[in-house]
Order: sequence, then C-alpha cells, then structure tokens
Amino acid sequence: MDGFDLAPLLAPEGWRLLESLPPYDPDQALALGESLRREGHSPALVAAALTQQRLRGRATAKFGPFAARMLFTPDALEQATRLAVSAHHASRYARAGSQYVADLGCGIGGDALALASLCPRVLAVDRDEPTAALATVNLSPFPNAEVRCADALEVDLRAEGVDAVFADPARRAGGRRIADPESWSPPLGRVLALREQVAALGVKAAPGIDHALLPADAHVQWVSVDGEVVEAGIWCGPLAPEGPGRSALVLRTGADGAPAPHVLADPDCADPSAPPTQLDPVTGAEELGEFIHEPDGAAIRAGLVAHLAGRLGATPVGHRIAYLTGTRPVGPELAPFVRTWRLVEVLPLHLKALRSRVRSRGIGRLEIHARGVDVSPDALRASLRPRGDVGEVWLLTRIGSRGDGGHGRSPRGAVLVVEPVGPSTGQSPAAPSSQAHDSHPST
Repeated sequence: MDGFDLAPLLAPEGWRLLESLPPYDPDQALALGESLRREGHSPALVAAALTQQRLRGRATAKFGPFAARMLFTPDALEQATRLAVSAHHASRYARAGSQYVADLGCGIGGDALALASLCPRVLAVDRDEPTAALATVNLSPFPNAEVRCADALEVDLRAEGVDAVFADPARRAGGRRIADPESWSPPLGRVLALREQVAALGVKAAPGIDHALLPADAHVQWVSVDGEVVEAGIWCGPLAPEGPGRSALVLRTGADGAPAPHVLADPDCADPSAPPTQLDPVTGAEELGEFIHEPDGAAIRAGLVAHLAGRLGATPVGHRIAYLTGTRPVGPELAPFVRTWRLVEVLPLHLKALRSRVRSRGIGRLEIHARGVDVSPDALRASLRPRGDVGEVWLLTRIGSRGDGGHGRSPRGAVLVVEPVGPSTGQSPAAPSSQAHDSHPST
C-alpha cells in the first residue's frame, strides 16, 4: 500500500514510539530521526513513525483532533472524506433511525468513524487487507464498530441484520480518476441494486457524475468545502427526507474554525436525472450589468445556476457559462452560494493588448479566473510577466450565444476586469489568487 510498510507501527513498541512524538515540524524532522536511531530504534520503524507524524499533521485539516490517534497512507488520506462532510452523512442515518449501518468500501474508516459516533452499530468493510487493518486501528475507540476484510458486495446484508448502507466505490485506478461509473469498483449500478435488500442507501459519487445516470427517485446533494467541490451524495429511501431532487451543501469555515453548513435546493426539480434548465445569455457586452456573480461549484454541479439566476434577477454572460450578470448585488440569504464582483471594464482577449495594459498600469498582482475559454490562467500570467504595485482581477470568458462570433462561429473570448464587492454585502471569503474554472454541462 502506497509503497511503504506500516507493520512496524502495529507492534507495541512502534505504537508507543509514534504516540511519544511531538507534532510534526519539518525543520526538526531530520534531527529527530537521527536522535531516534541513536536511541536504538530501527531505521524502518523510525521512517514509518516520522511518516505517520507528518501525515497526521496533514490530516488535522480533515479529521481535527481524531487525526492524532489515526494511521494513514498518503493515497488513503487524499481520498478520505473530510470529517465535516462525513458528519453530515452520519446525521442522515441518525435522523432516519438507522440501527446497523454497513459502510461498504470503508477505506481507512473516515465515514465509519462518524457513523459510529451517531449510530448504534457499524460494519466497516474493505477488501484490501492493509486498508482494513488501518480502519481497524482508526475505529478502535468505537466498540460498536466492526471492521471486516471482504468484498463489499459479498456481504449478506439481510443475514447480518443491516438496515442501512453507505457505499464509497473506488473511483481511481493506477493513480487516475475513472469517469465511467460502471467502471468504478464496485460499479455504480451494482451498488444501487442493493436497494433491493436495504431501502436506506447512500452512495458517495464523483461530483462530475452525469445527471442522466442518477436514479430518478433519489435526492442527490453536491458538497463543497471552502469553495472546493468534493463529492456528490446519492441518498435513497429514508435517507432522503427532502424527496427526489438535487441540492448543494456548501460548508464555509467561519472565524471560529468550524464549518457552517448552507443548503440550496431547487424546489422545481423533482428528478435528479433530468437535465438542468439552460438560460439564454446576454447578446453582447453592452447588456452586461453592474455585477458579475459566480455560483459556488456545488451549486453549478447541482444544476442550480438557473435557479440562482432567477433569484438574483441575473442572466448568464455566455452560452452554458456559469458567470451571471445583473444589476443588483447578492443578498445575505444567497451570499454563501455566490461570489460577486463589480464589473469595471470589458477587454478583448488579445495577448498583445493585455501585455500592454499590464506594463502601462504597473500591474503586479493579477488574479485570473477562467470559464469557457481554452486559456490557462497560470500560463497567461507567466506570459504577461506582471510587475508593479497595482492589482487587478480578470475573468476570462465568452460573452453571448454560440453564433455571436459571426458566420456561425463561437463568440470570442473576453476579459472582464472586476473588483470584489465589499464584505458589507455578506460575501464569502475571497478565493485563492489564481484559479481556473471549467464550464460544465449543467451550467
């Protein structure tokens, strides 16, 4: 697993050493390793312990204080569900009154940990023996959780007395994401077929899943954490009290460090497999309003752009582009789901003219976003070589409908020079200084 051995840590001596280590400090790691080897610890044990010390430090962002008692591998940590998200998963099972939940494809036990905190019994299953061993360690504080090394689909749910299932199919192979849900392990179709045995079924899916592949009677919720879309949850039966449809769960970390949940749903959508509503865009730059709104990625993936546009009185800037434009700022009720800028200027997407602007205005801080154009913000910034004290924000996009470029061609790219709307409007925290966004079929 991940190419290194965790066995030394599973012996009493290894666990005691790991528990005695201070929080990871990259500046002290080399000296600490040398000190531990001089004390007589084997190089293999020291390497394993220091690796876990480092991974636990990284894992704190996902698992909070639980990370200090868990074991990880780099790949498993990357793929594990954040505790803030798994807590929302577990709350669905608790509200549904689930008594015995099977976590099929449990990985290192991130979701099972949250489930065991709220549900009477949990069966965590993974077919990979080293991974199941990690889950056993990570779930050891919970006597109501059992870990089993087995094929997820070979568990006889009825015989076990399981009344609810959470499944997280593997969506990677050879370090690459698998786009086709029927190539996941296990395939999505076989996981959804478990509803014949257990009505309460939840499935963690890739956020880019095609809406047409979703079960029409499920509620599907896309989740973002501080602007990053992390998953789509397919909820069936009693786990979907909202009824069939689509929604977005946006988790924003507040000043207290706790993630505040915000949910947006389209009341007109009762079938998650239906294609999202597409709106006609503005016909040209002259129709752009004072404000440009960018919906959160979870709302975009959930097909809620048209719903947001209606509530904002806004219009897409281009065909299937998730930038909206309007004449009024976002109110506090929609602020968690939208980032808003004030439009300053519209420029053609011409490298020579942009380079001249950067040079003549002394622009040194350049935040670039892109939707619907084949331009890398990082590559563009490198070619512009910004230097100076002035800062600007650019949105690279297309304006207008498909044929607005003339002779049936796609509309040309444009640069919207914008400035952030102040915090008085209740806007969410600013995004990182360099982002590239892709248009999505549901936008």
